[in-house]
Amino acid sequence: MARKKTNNDIPTFDELLVPTIKALQELGGSGSIEEINSKVYVIAEISDETLHATHGEEGTVSEVDYRLAWSRTYLKKFGLLENSSRGIWALSKSDITINELDPIEIVKAVREQSKLASSITKITSTEQQIENEITKEVDNLEGWKEKLLDVLYNITPAAFERLSQRLLRESGFFQVEVTGKVGDGGIDGKGIVRVSGLLSFHVIFQCKRYKGSVTPSQIRDFRGAMQGRADKGLVITTGTFTREAVKEATRDGAPPIDLIDGEMLCDKLKELKLGVDTKLTEIVDIKNDWFNDL
Repeated sequence: MARKKTNNDIPTFDELLVPTIKALQELGGSGSIEEINSKVYVIAEISDETLHATHGEEGTVSEVDYRLAWSRTYLKKFGLLENSSRGIWALSKSDITINELDPIEIVKAVREQSKLASSITKITSTEQQIENEITKEVDNLEGWKEKLLDVLYNITPAAFERLSQRLLRESGFFQVEVTGKVGDGGIDGKGIVRVSGLLSFHVIFQCKRYKGSVTPSQIRDFRGAMQGRADKGLVITTGTFTREAVKEATRDGAPPIDLIDGEMLCDKLKELKLGVDTKLTEIVDIKNDWFNDL
């Protein structure tokens, strides 16, 4: 029987198995880790306070996300999920019935399966095998990003503003200027983005180089400063945004503000190869069964 949770409890990985399947069903059968996790937060009613608990003392991955990595791995080993090299996870079957899923049976089956494999191949224990897979995934999620964020925390505020300027230029903005002045309501720069070569939007941006979470009041203050001066706002931070800050940024009837948190910033720097190099070794393996099961 599942234990009763309080607002301060962190769900165990087995309690997140069914919410993970539900999240993927709501996403249409597939999604990125970020998309899946965001859905699970809502489905499992996980509070902001719980989400801010990190895995390990200096980790950038939350404890909830760490446990969700365990959930995905168990579901994959049970045959309900599959994942691609691009980090997209998908349901392996389109006809999964939520009411028929038993977390206890899933955990038991995966552990029995791993024990059998261990006895045949003489490899490490069940939990160690799964731990190795989770560690690999968390390293992909956390390791390089943690190192990159450490670098960003230690550059000067002016350097971070210039980095944001370069990021926007590389992303298609033009006339990007750093205009940060004391008493300017937190506005650090401005630029113009053109959509499909037809529509142009004036954007004002703010840079926040710290480890904390941006609050809804900070979003409101920034919106007040941008009123009448731009079509959209953009906040770039090395930290995170509280759930209420995200809601405030997209509040109906208010000028829209887009948000880039530390994790998204790292992904964008990697994508644009700004201070980040990626080295890959590709092995191509055709899975006939996968196509037959479509």
